[in-house]
Amino acid sequence: MDNNLSRRGVLTAGGVLLAGLTMGLSACAQEDSLAKQAKAGDNKNYVAGDGSVTEFAKADRSAPVALKGTLFNGQTVKPEDLLGKVTVLNFWFAACAPCRIEAPQLEALHLDFKDQGVQFFGVNLRDEQATAEAFDKTFNITYPSFNDKDGAVLLSVSGIVPPGAVPTTLVLDKEGKVASRVLGEIEKSTLKALITSAVAE
Repeated sequence: MDNNLSRRGVLTAGGVLLAGLTMGLSACAQEDSLAKQAKAGDNKNYVAGDGSVTEFAKADRSAPVALKGTLFNGQTVKPEDLLGKVTVLNFWFAACAPCRIEAPQLEALHLDFKDQGVQFFGVNLRDEQATAEAFDKTFNITYPSFNDKDGAVLLSVSGIVPPGAVPTTLVLDKEGKVASRVLGEIEKSTLKALITSAVAE
């Protein structure tokens, strides 16, 4: 009888402990959730998107992007340089963890679509040239990036790219209009489908 009572007591105590542990874990998961980070931002001064994808129907696209900026290699890119080609713009900086994860996938897609006339540009929002070049070397990035510390390229897509939402990737159609947007880290197959769709137009 005593044995049964003590066993029951241990089981009850174990159940309480397990319930407490479960509550602790769920509170931890809530604390670290991407949704909370996206709403509040964090001490890295950027807001991580949730990977959400928005496609804009051709009739609903806003005016062509008035993009004007200078690449780290010194070359200037003007709005007319976007015409007749699908363009992919990826907003990034070196200390952004999702940017590092998606970099090899962006480079792979750049190589996949190069022969179809698709041009890729990074838009670096805060790094010095040496830092940006070290990132490109680490991840074997062969497409150029804008030095956008002055925010000129970001300003040209205001209302489409939330300030501080890094990474964000845009696909521009052959008229220089935004055809689709990914907020947060890209999923390679999704971005491939978005580029393919823009190329086919």
